[in-house]
Amino acid sequence: MINKEYILIDLYGVIIEESKGFFIPYTYQHFPESEYERITKAFREDKIFGKAQAGKLSNHEFLAQLGFDDPEASMKDYLENYLTLDPGFKSFAEKTCSKYKLVLLSNDVSEWSGYLTDLHGINSYFTDKIVSGDVGLKKPDPGIFELTISRLGCHAEDCVFIDNSVKNLNAASGLGIKTILFNRDSETYDGTTVNDFEELAQLLKDR
Repeated sequence: MINKEYILIDLYGVIIEESKGFFIPYTYQHFPESEYERITKAFREDKIFGKAQAGKLSNHEFLAQLGFDDPEASMKDYLENYLTLDPGFKSFAEKTCSKYKLVLLSNDVSEWSGYLTDLHGINSYFTDKIVSGDVGLKKPDPGIFELTISRLGCHAEDCVFIDNSVKNLNAASGLGIKTILFNRDSETYDGTTVNDFEELAQLLKDR
């Protein structure tokens, strides 16, 4: 039984089946091999993706620097055609919202998050959406969890955090937040683990 008021839930790798790591191969697929060295430098040395996730670059700046001619069209193409909403999420959210306050807590480019939640019609499920590109903090930085708790006006003990990253879960757990691994990637985790939204709903239902 989980007896909490707020469910903090990750987007990529949980609500969306794919992780953001899929965007890197997507980028290589859209450029000739002669551009690979430049793209690799942008990701690895310039850390351009992390800067966009931290709100230091807009979507337009991020994709333009990678070399996409039409950043807006490329964003839409990637988000619409290469990412998948977990088919169990909406049912889970509809059942859960009557008992818990659902809060999106995601590392993401600001414009991407807004576009995705609009695209899939899931905004109404969330009490709040805390996105790294909006707040300038990224998981696993404890600061984003502290900001979340402050913004919600609650205590760490009032929250349960669901993510597919053990590193992020450990950061939240260190602040006293209850954590659950959404096990997309067969990671080893000492804490509570679920494999899909049906298992998560079962864990939460006896509040």
